[in-house]
This record gives sequence, C-alpha cells and structure tokens, in this order.
Amino acid sequence: MRAKITYFALAAVLVVYFVLVGSRGVLLIEQGTPLTVAFGIAVLVLPFIGLWFLWQTTQFARKADLLSRELAAEGGLPVDELRRTSGGRIDRDSADEVFAKRQAETEEAPGDWRTWFRLAIAYHDARDTPRARKAMQRAIALRGK
Repeated sequence: MRAKITYFALAAVLVVYFVLVGSRGVLLIEQGTPLTVAFGIAVLVLPFIGLWFLWQTTQFARKADLLSRELAAEGGLPVDELRRTSGGRIDRDSADEVFAKRQAETEEAPGDWRTWFRLAIAYHDARDTPRARKAMQRAIALRGK
C-alpha cells in the first residue's frame, strides 16, 4: 500500500510540474518572436511526452497487478525461496539459482503467461530491471489484459 501511495504522490507532483512547464511554453509563445515561439512549442511538447510516459507506466503497473492477483488466486505466485544476507539483501547466488529454475520453466512452456510472470520476478530479484520489465510485458501480452 505504501508503494501505491508513493507512486500516486509522485504522479501528482509530475502532473503539477507538467502544468507549470506547459504554462511557461504558452508564455513563450505569447511573446510572439520567432525564437520564443519556437522555444515555446518545444517546451509544450515536453509535458505531452511526460504525460504519455506516465500513462504508459500506470497502465503497465495496473496490468501487472491484475496478473499478480489472478496468479495469487490460483495459488501460483512463486514462493520466496531466496537466501538473504545479514543486511536483508537477496543473495546473488540464490537469485541466480531461482532464475535458472524460472528460465527452464519458461522454456518448457513459452506460451504460458504464468511462467513469464514468474520469470519477471526472478529477473527483478536478480536486479535486472530491463529484462524483468520485458518479461512482464510478455506475460501481459500472453494473458491479453
């Protein structure tokens, strides 16, 4: 729940920032000189890119959460079998072992969104965020949510 509150608080701050940047773009355009109009248009593009990115990220998180709930209802969420250091961090060798297991599962059933979801978690535990995101996107695409 704390992560959701943080996410929505940051999203709200970003929206306020986009509004402020957009208003500066409008002010530049209102100056009327060719240079300020060009800069104003360039500045106005930034909030739209930011809003698009924020929307895509929110949709990704929502869809991943739906898959997580569905898998939890089926009893298919992976069990936390990772060893941790004394500081609470995931042991790298342990993450690699679990990753190898999840990768083998995914290779055996490449059309099953559940295996891709578990592989995404294994990538995340191994601190490979870009691959975790791609694996989760594959799970979402396979599930069709």
